[in-house]
Amino acid sequence: MYDIAIIGAGASGLMTASLLKNNKIVLIDSNKKVGEKIKISGGAKCNITNKYLNENYYLGDKNLIKKTFSQFDQTDLLEYTNKNGLYPSINEKIVKGTYFCNSSSDVITMFSKLTSHVKKYMNTTVSDVEYKDNRFYIYTNNQTIIANKLIIASGGLSYTSLGASDIGYMIAKKFGHTIVPTSPALVGFTVQSDQAWFKKLSGLSLDVKIDVGHKKISGKMLFAHKGCSGPAILSSSLYWKKGQLSIDFLPTKKSYIPKRVRQEIKDKDIDYKDYKFSPASNFGYTKAEVTRGGVNTDEINENFESRLQSGLYFIGEVLDVTGELGGYNFQWAFSSAFVCAKNIQ
Repeated sequence: MYDIAIIGAGASGLMTASLLKNNKIVLIDSNKKVGEKIKISGGAKCNITNKYLNENYYLGDKNLIKKTFSQFDQTDLLEYTNKNGLYPSINEKIVKGTYFCNSSSDVITMFSKLTSHVKKYMNTTVSDVEYKDNRFYIYTNNQTIIANKLIIASGGLSYTSLGASDIGYMIAKKFGHTIVPTSPALVGFTVQSDQAWFKKLSGLSLDVKIDVGHKKISGKMLFAHKGCSGPAILSSSLYWKKGQLSIDFLPTKKSYIPKRVRQEIKDKDIDYKDYKFSPASNFGYTKAEVTRGGVNTDEINENFESRLQSGLYFIGEVLDVTGELGGYNFQWAFSSAFVCAKNIQ
């Protein structure tokens, strides 16, 4: 039997396990190796946090996010990584203020060392969880694991190829939690027939400002064969639900617009400063970097423990907190893990 079981060996699960040195811990994950989603993040360089961190870059409970970062922010995270031989640096090529590592594998190596005390059940799929006799019984394809406390760090539905599943939501619902409807986020848009010209420009990019749901996002937009993508579009997808958004193709006086883009805009008599259109949909979970929605944060306390079941915790992406592109979601994973670990011991 274990003191604490953690379902999910991604950023939040590994961070929590690394901080719980005085407990008998088990980490359970359906992947063969830890940190599979970390491995591909940021072009395999792991966009780990952002210099300009604050709650306004997130969709979710602003008070909970602010309180969490007051206990562990980007400065604390960089101090933690530096202490453990990992030295992220700012690279603003994609998103302003983003810290990248030299390699995502360096992050995984760091956590592998920091969790050497933890029993790991990899390639293990959880099918059900029960609470009886003041303990959690975790039923898997290999064995039944028993623990006094249970942390759900299983992430969302993005990247099914890397073992993403709805297990976290299933467990939450089993214990009476409500799930804020989920959808793909940080993902490109497919377009209507009126925007067929986007596809003709596939591969070209330019700086834009996007107004979506009263939120303004600046950055690069990429024309794609399915519609549009790029950093500005990805962050805009976090706030878009249905209906129109507006693109400013000339966000500054020095904005450069590729010749072919200029010609299309001219031919179609488009307003450079306020081009309104309604995306058809998005590229879906297989292309989405994160999942919007999740376990309702009204039903957990500020230490990430369930208000409905003592000893049950939810951290990271499985919660209804989602950040913009630029290291914000990794920071949330690490910060929520830190606060949970600090208060569970």
